[in-house]
Amino acid sequence: MFQFFFKYPFTLFAKSKLVLLAGWPAWMMGLAMLGAAAPLGWVIWRQRARSAPGVAGLRLAAVWLLQSSLAASLLLLLWHPALSVTTLKPQQNIVAVLVDDSRSMAIREDGKTRLEQAVSALNGGPLAALERKFQVRLYRFGRSLERISKLDQLAASAPATHIGETLKQVVAEGASLPIGAVVLLSDGADNSGGIELETIAEIRRQRIPVHTVGMGREQFSRDVEISDAVTPARVLADSRLSAQVSFRQRGYAGRKTRLVVRESGRVLASQEVVLKQDGARQTESLLFNAGLAGARNLQVSIEALDGEENLNNNAVTRLINVEPAKPRILYLEGEPRWEFKFIRRAIEQDRSLQLASILRTTQNKIYRQGITNPKEFEEGFPSTAEELFAFQGLILGDVEIGYFTPAQRELIRQFADRRGGGILFLGGRATLADGGYAASPLAELLPVALPERKGTFHREEAAAELTAAGRDSLVCRLEEQAEKNVERWKKLPLLADYQEVGAAKAGAVVLAELLVPGQRRLPLLATENYGRGRTALFATSGSWRWQMLQDHSDMSHEMFWQQLLRWLVADAPGRVAASTPRPVLSDEARVPLRVEVRDKSYQPAPDARVEAHILGPEGLSDTLELNPQPLEQGAYVAEWAAEKPGSYLAEILVKRGEEEVGRDVLMFRREDGVAENFRAEQNRELLEKLAEQTGGNYYKPAALSRLPEEISYSEAGITVRETRDLWDMPIVFLLILLLSASQWLLRRKWGVV
Repeated sequence: MFQFFFKYPFTLFAKSKLVLLAGWPAWMMGLAMLGAAAPLGWVIWRQRARSAPGVAGLRLAAVWLLQSSLAASLLLLLWHPALSVTTLKPQQNIVAVLVDDSRSMAIREDGKTRLEQAVSALNGGPLAALERKFQVRLYRFGRSLERISKLDQLAASAPATHIGETLKQVVAEGASLPIGAVVLLSDGADNSGGIELETIAEIRRQRIPVHTVGMGREQFSRDVEISDAVTPARVLADSRLSAQVSFRQRGYAGRKTRLVVRESGRVLASQEVVLKQDGARQTESLLFNAGLAGARNLQVSIEALDGEENLNNNAVTRLINVEPAKPRILYLEGEPRWEFKFIRRAIEQDRSLQLASILRTTQNKIYRQGITNPKEFEEGFPSTAEELFAFQGLILGDVEIGYFTPAQRELIRQFADRRGGGILFLGGRATLADGGYAASPLAELLPVALPERKGTFHREEAAAELTAAGRDSLVCRLEEQAEKNVERWKKLPLLADYQEVGAAKAGAVVLAELLVPGQRRLPLLATENYGRGRTALFATSGSWRWQMLQDHSDMSHEMFWQQLLRWLVADAPGRVAASTPRPVLSDEARVPLRVEVRDKSYQPAPDARVEAHILGPEGLSDTLELNPQPLEQGAYVAEWAAEKPGSYLAEILVKRGEEEVGRDVLMFRREDGVAENFRAEQNRELLEKLAEQTGGNYYKPAALSRLPEEISYSEAGITVRETRDLWDMPIVFLLILLLSASQWLLRRKWGVV
């Protein structure tokens, strides 16, 4: 319709500029228009007396405005307006036609695959029209670009779509070839992380317009897709894990289905879920046990429903390294008490934790348990970083602040801040506010703001109740199902005592509260991140009743303490800590490796030699040296290419001179042909943005017939400047006719001369 009225397509107007071919200056046209409007106004004003009685000045002005506009339109035509546009020279430019040949193009819609629809759209006339005007080169692309001679060579079999890498290759060819334009037919399901800004900038520098043709539906009508499954990369053996599974669905709101976690076909966890509204992101948690040490390849899936249009996006794989390490926790207790006895008993049953303890039996006497040599803690609480930092966790029981020297207090703070360990503060009659902690440097470690007064410890019973955060936390999970877990906590025996600890700090998380008769709720269990580590507070010394006042078969007390202390040490790094941002690579080979190295006092070690010994599928073996990260002491980085799909193990070895600093193990996995199964709807936003930023247009397949004409308007390749007349546009004659008829009809109706 636009071209019918304006003679040319909208693209021509967008890519051209207006010129006046008569050769007379534009200011002269403006004077001529004023010169025509003034006499017309004077004539109408002079003859107002002949007009019909009561004719308002606005009517006279309306007639004058219409007549002046008509005169201005005619004068404009005398100046010969035209469009000046740069066009491609016929047969001297190359048009690159890029067809997405990835597996997502094999999705069948309306009886045809997306690839078949793309081929049909090209063969329907546009391709032949392009070949008559330009040198057309056909390409197919997936991970990379490949030239083909005919469309029959397309197979929709590439395991990935890398639009950015494809365009990089086209731009490289454009440096030596007269590429006038690029036509890209794709569903836009790019799984390489998007198109880099540098690529877009280079395309714009060469002025190559990228015209995109969107294939496929913009959203499925009936589909369930897992968008993410978050699991920890490392866990201790026998730990309880949570897989946070996020998914979206369309067409099944209110229906029930089941989330399942499997390992080698064995079901580890299963949970029925009710699907929420269409298009809404839904997240559910599945709990399961990590089992024994070793690598775990987990499949997280959602059961298929009838009529799903894409069944390949119902499962994802996640990799978990179940570590054989047994972290050590140091427990300092200021006096013999029931809490100390029952905590030790609970941890002794956990084969993945080691508990060493210092118990002050009298003012100048201590009792040591769990020591590794006779001299350990011989002088009491550690006074050096090397001794204290050998532990991953620290529990401070009923100990007053005066027990520690100023140097030891700073050492405790650095244990969390620099070493990255976990610290747990317990309630008691001689600790926290009653022990002088509120005015000490250790107050900043606590997740609560301690009251600055004594008498905060009460030997009165109190009930424990989970908060909303506690209901979702693995620390407090005594039952698999959330509702049953809440009820089980309500049935726990009352605590023997409690401590007022003040309000939680900003950034802290309260997992459980104290219900004290006649008082407001008080924090019982609160956690907080501090520096590289974490801290927690348990504001009672009376949880031993959870064991003493229940049947001997009830494991609530043991489960709680084992889970709390596992959380305390779970993320405590060693002197060598290796990581990668993407443990599972979907159709990608590049693996970024990062290693942080610390000395015995956990200061960054910038002078280390870091090597990664990598083992992979089919007997693959390689050694890689990591380089220091600029501006970050103690960090070493490298990138390695995992050429084959499968699981990989990287053993990190760090030395300083001839001394071995430590080792770490990192696992990752490469999967091919997986990313194409997800987000397989047409990514119209990406395609439209690509076309807009490069000066091209976005087309639907049905509108592809416009492409051969509109593609000529380009400043790339070999071009020529053309002018297109505007005086004979149908809209011009319609406008003149409309202005003339309007003023005549108004004059007749109002009696205006």
